[in-house]
Amino acid sequence: MSHANGQILDAALAYARLGYAVFPCAPGGKVPITKHGCKDATTDEKQIEAWWRQHPSANIGIATAGLLVVDVDGAKNPWLADQPEKRQELACTPLSLTPGGGRHHLFRQPTGRAWGNTTGKLAPKVDTRGNGGYIIAPPSVVDGKAYRWAENRGLNRPPRDLVEPPSWLVTVLGNGCPQSRTVKQSRTVQASEDVEWRALAYLDAMPSAVSGQGGHNATYAAATVLVHGFGIAPDRALDLLLAHYNPRCQPQWTEKELRHKVEDAASKPHMQSFGWLRDRQDDPGPGADLSALLGEADTTVPGLPADEPGVPSPPDPGPLPEELLRVPGFISEVMDYCLQTAPYPNAVMAFCAAIALQAFLAGRKVRDPGDNRTNVYLLGLGHSAASKDHPRKVNARIVHEIGLASCLGDRFASGEGIQDALFIKPCMLFQTDEIDGMLQQINKAQDARHENIMSTLLTMYSAANSVFPMRRKAGKESPGAIDQPCLVLFGTAIPNHYYQALSERMLTNGFFARMIILESGPRPRGQEPTIRNLPPRILAVAKWWADFHPGTGNLENWHPVPAVVEQTEEANRALVEAREEAEVEYAKAEQKGDPVGTTVWGRVSEQARKLALIYAASENHESPRIGLAAAEWATRFVMHQTRRMLFMAQTHVADNPFHAECLKFTQKLRDAPGRTLPHSKLLKRMKLDAQAFQKIVQTLVQQGDIEVVAVRTAGRTGIAYRLMEGEASGTGRVKG
Repeated sequence: MSHANGQILDAALAYARLGYAVFPCAPGGKVPITKHGCKDATTDEKQIEAWWRQHPSANIGIATAGLLVVDVDGAKNPWLADQPEKRQELACTPLSLTPGGGRHHLFRQPTGRAWGNTTGKLAPKVDTRGNGGYIIAPPSVVDGKAYRWAENRGLNRPPRDLVEPPSWLVTVLGNGCPQSRTVKQSRTVQASEDVEWRALAYLDAMPSAVSGQGGHNATYAAATVLVHGFGIAPDRALDLLLAHYNPRCQPQWTEKELRHKVEDAASKPHMQSFGWLRDRQDDPGPGADLSALLGEADTTVPGLPADEPGVPSPPDPGPLPEELLRVPGFISEVMDYCLQTAPYPNAVMAFCAAIALQAFLAGRKVRDPGDNRTNVYLLGLGHSAASKDHPRKVNARIVHEIGLASCLGDRFASGEGIQDALFIKPCMLFQTDEIDGMLQQINKAQDARHENIMSTLLTMYSAANSVFPMRRKAGKESPGAIDQPCLVLFGTAIPNHYYQALSERMLTNGFFARMIILESGPRPRGQEPTIRNLPPRILAVAKWWADFHPGTGNLENWHPVPAVVEQTEEANRALVEAREEAEVEYAKAEQKGDPVGTTVWGRVSEQARKLALIYAASENHESPRIGLAAAEWATRFVMHQTRRMLFMAQTHVADNPFHAECLKFTQKLRDAPGRTLPHSKLLKRMKLDAQAFQKIVQTLVQQGDIEVVAVRTAGRTGIAYRLMEGEASGTGRVKG
């Protein structure tokens, strides 16, 4: 055992001899490594020595049962800065200084009090630890820095000799749970304990978080069960996760990561009411199906053909959740301006445009540690007159104001035209409407001109971190190359038209997989448009990006060496797990021989990393850093949209003209009330002759996609068609 490790063991033993119960925490961290966390804390010297023989570098946790520890986070925390009298009353207690500049004030709980833990009750970023909690004690080390006792304020007296907190602090914290309880109070406490034990039974039966196997989702589910399902306070839920769930996870989470999951579970909407599991009379028992509470994703394999035997259709995750349409900083500021000035404030279109603008501004200027760049292809789907043009106008106005108007494009005339434009301006933002028309031209073209557009878009996307050699023309010298081209595309289209314009080849050649597609839904309510100047901050940030040129040479002959935006350890873990989860889905698609699934899932990790980089650039343009929030947002965003795109592709993209009519038929039923339409109405809507219509009906009935049912209207019996997706067969079926 090294000298430093020997100091930690000596300190742990010294605390125990004074009467403080201790236990080991992860080396360099705060997470307990005992089975039951702080509940295993002890003053038994033999047990303590055994723990530290097994984990010589472990940090020291002190259980705070019977104590009150005031935890002030951050060196510049203003708490009590303007109240010197109160600050002086804290000066008579042991004081631990944390590596992050915070401090722990240690008191003894007064007789008759039984305080637990609180978060922010005293002030922002001022927590307390009491019964059921713990602190990390000196000389433990976190992030390479040691905890230490303040001069002349070390922990050198037993708990009974610590001073009690000042009266004003007691008043703020209240009575807690008095030790001498009335019968009613005892029943309340017992009921609370019963809820917690039931919750722990569920927690112990839930799958642990294993990297690459949905670990983030598993941990979020565990936090949701405690906070939302059983109504346990977030700070207590965090303690339970640290003590009972985290030791089973591979690797274990940090306390900060688990706190983030608990806060998400407490703040986000859920499918069931608060306290759903706590209040159930017919308790389903530990390990029961919690999908109704958690809204768990379907485990079916996405992207497979619907007519493959035994393979269910991919589930529809629905439109993108509204909370994912927000990225802090520049992107949200541009969005807000766009929504304030639009005749029809379309949040999805404004979001797409703002993401595209940030991606363009940061193009060739930043990259992540894996050399991923900000070039993205975004597509917003919305019906006519749904304010698809206003976000483009906002982007154009900003780009014009900062002197980069020559970097804007609106239409693709040819692949060669795209290359020529990028040769002159290696970073460009193309904003084009009705992109479905371009795709239809590519599909129907008899010459290579339109095909070359597709090829160029595919190649430019992958060339963002390399050099793209220009085409050589016959009899002319080599035209040179484009140094790290950055092509950002913001397209718009009508939903059904876009998917119907796609072909099987487009789904598998990488074009579809490179797109980030969002649907705007129904047209929002209108408002009176206003003329407003661009906010100065938006222009200042955009101009900062325009003037930022990392690399060598002058502006006319600039060789960019993009700045590397570092990732935090937590962010890297989240992105690695996203990659591993996508690899699992890729393997499933590969095993089933699904080329669309393999193509789309193969791009998920890259897309997540690009979006996390764009998030960081928006959040702090001068000192961007990819943190856990950026990584988790990007992962959730890409995973949701991947599943949505696969569902929409299977629903709308046809292999041939007859298949297209079949998809059109089922879509009309899907949109109808009860997913049923009478024969006469559907025949009119399909605009087909009776013979072609009957051929589609026969095919879909044989495939099990629809059923023919008898209906009575106006005193007579007729027939109707009902979509069979996810529904049992009805009665009154008409046999052919």
